[in-house]
Amino acid sequence: MTKRISAVALQALKEALGAIYWYKSDLRSFLQNSLSDKSIITNADWQHGYKWQIVSDVVDALAADQDKYIGDLRRLCHEVVKMKTFRHLEELEDGKKKAAKARTAVEELTKLVETHDEVDKENEDIEKRRREHAERLKNSAAVLSKLGDICARYMGLVTSTTHTSQQKGYELERILYDLFELFDLDPKASFKVTGEQIDGAFSLESTDYLFEGKWQKDPVDGGELDKFSSKIERKLENTLGLFLSINGFSEDGIKAHSSGRKLIILMTGEDLMAVLEGRIDFVTLLLRKKQHAAHTGNILLRIHQIFQTRD
Repeated sequence: MTKRISAVALQALKEALGAIYWYKSDLRSFLQNSLSDKSIITNADWQHGYKWQIVSDVVDALAADQDKYIGDLRRLCHEVVKMKTFRHLEELEDGKKKAAKARTAVEELTKLVETHDEVDKENEDIEKRRREHAERLKNSAAVLSKLGDICARYMGLVTSTTHTSQQKGYELERILYDLFELFDLDPKASFKVTGEQIDGAFSLESTDYLFEGKWQKDPVDGGELDKFSSKIERKLENTLGLFLSINGFSEDGIKAHSSGRKLIILMTGEDLMAVLEGRIDFVTLLLRKKQHAAHTGNILLRIHQIFQTRD
């Protein structure tokens, strides 16, 4: 899936191109040297069109098919942000003002490009770790066997009509502990179970996680998330919370905790099944959820959304 350049960044590119080149001939020369598909340039109305309209038409033509022109768009952005001096503008009438405007436009584009590159790098790192974890999982018969055993135990709970709530709680406690241990997450003993609630802790990439789980008929509401969030707030800054609700969360609860500082990441029974069935490893699942919360503010990234971005 192509990593697209945002509409905000595209607009900033237009502003920068229009500001740094006063004459259409200079703009055309720059585009000729930057774009691989010259037809994009020749299709513009260089004879009668205004400079700002030409810039808009060229960028829009590239943006209309980012799968094809993503390389050209990125090259344009990176070539523009390299510009640090604007003597060619300073020599014109009212040159200092024109140069200042160009400098500001380039700085704005630079901020967006740097952010975009950081996101790309983070996505690439996560994808690399995902492939590594998937390959390790595929090549480890012992891990797959253990995962199969854990999955069978969980499915036994799902279909059981004889387990009491307390028995389910104790067994689910052991299932989650074994799952965290399988993925080298250094789970902390012990888990405390009240009815069907599981509390625990584990560590991943220098972040400590408090864990809480619920297996109840109704989705977990905002009140339960408030209680859990309060626990996280009393911990050190590198502490996050992972809340597993087998039957999901209320929309009001999700929205309420998707604003302000993100302290909790949400996980559902669907997520757990995807891990237990070997469709995604737990580390990748957690990192993707954490990244999504940091970038979008939404603390619940659903498993089908993760699989869509991988297709």
